[in-house]
Amino acid sequence: MYIPEPFREDDHETLGALVDRYPFGALVSSRDGVPAASHVPFIYDRQTHTLLAHVARANPQWRDFSGDAKALVIFQGPHAYISPSWYVDPGVPTWNYTAVHVYGAVRTLHDTASVADIVERLTARFESTQERPWQPSYDEPLLREIVGIRIEIGRIEGKLKLSQNRSARDRAAVVAQLEASGSDNDSALASLMKHR
Repeated sequence: MYIPEPFREDDHETLGALVDRYPFGALVSSRDGVPAASHVPFIYDRQTHTLLAHVARANPQWRDFSGDAKALVIFQGPHAYISPSWYVDPGVPTWNYTAVHVYGAVRTLHDTASVADIVERLTARFESTQERPWQPSYDEPLLREIVGIRIEIGRIEGKLKLSQNRSARDRAAVVAQLEASGSDNDSALASLMKHR
């Protein structure tokens, strides 16, 4: 990922928090020079420094992950178009955004205990906000229809493009415009801008 210095984020706690808040990632692989991507939710396990997910067994992408296979997972946080009309000083149209790229060695998990663990962890995470959380109960034939994905994280890159290259007056004007939109996404982006 191209990251000009003002937008570089190297703090793993900050990047981990973005992955936790925006866990729906694009899993990217390549076979024989042909890229493939699947969009799936991930768990970031800080203790083992891994990403965990699963894909349908019918999804051929899991076959890309044999031997010493590597993968890229792209996470994207809030983002928005920034109009030059919002600036105090002259400027050009741009886009503010947050992105985290995670690279690592990937392997597939086929045993039902490992797959069940991933499904249960994902379910516990995303059901936690429900009034009556659903509890998974799977039999082995259902678990054999999915393949677990475990990525041993080798490198994490973060880009937080939040108008750091603009004047304080311009940043304040952009924040005001984003907050005025009433969009949850724009409000989240404005909040990140104010805390940078």
